Amino acid sequence: MALTKRQKEVLDYIAEYIQAHGYSPSYEEIGKSLELASLATVHKHISALEQKQYVRRSYNQSRSLELAPRYFQELSRSMNMNESTLSIPLLGQIAAGVPVETPALPDCLVLSDFLSNDNLYALRVRGESMIDDHICDGDFVLVERSANVKDGDIVVALIEGMETTLKRYFSDGGGRARLQPANSEMRPINVSLDDLEIQGRVLAVLRRYTAVN
Repeated sequence: MALTKRQKEVLDYIAEYIQAHGYSPSYEEIGKSLELASLATVHKHISALEQKQYVRRSYNQSRSLELAPRYFQELSRSMNMNESTLSIPLLGQIAAGVPVETPALPDCLVLSDFLSNDNLYALRVRGESMIDDHICDGDFVLVERSANVKDGDIVVALIEGMETTLKRYFSDGGGRARLQPANSEMRPINVSLDDLEIQGRVLAVLRRYTAVN
């Protein structure tokens, strides 16, 4: 089902907000930014997007909007995503220590291995709680939407339905978990599993050093 112009504007705003903040906008923020007449109008557009399977929401949590798989499928289609356009030359290896002889290899790094995953999304990192894992402020993490994680995984964790954080997950037993930062100056977060929702696990980290021309 095609989107109306207004529905497309609402969807684009939600996607841009999630990318910038790591969580969804409130209905009030959507209405204010897009100059919608009322919260009822916002609800109407969100309901239409949900019916058309571009977003999904949890009714018992705040800021609970998520981009649904169809959104990413349509995004991929609009960008003509395929293996040829999602690969870059892989010319070999480079030493970060003692120089070594490294011949060029006729190979490619295929990005579609990541981007063809309908459960994949990206978040921009804010803060320095994971710097010892070489995840820095301003980096992008590629996250696979999954609640099934194991000890040591870097996860996107929602605490008490309000605060989202990026940490290493460890089960402490007794219905509790430890969210461990990778920064010796920060303390771990101990939380009941009842107050914790794992929204995904990190698959890769992207860092841009210079602007793309």
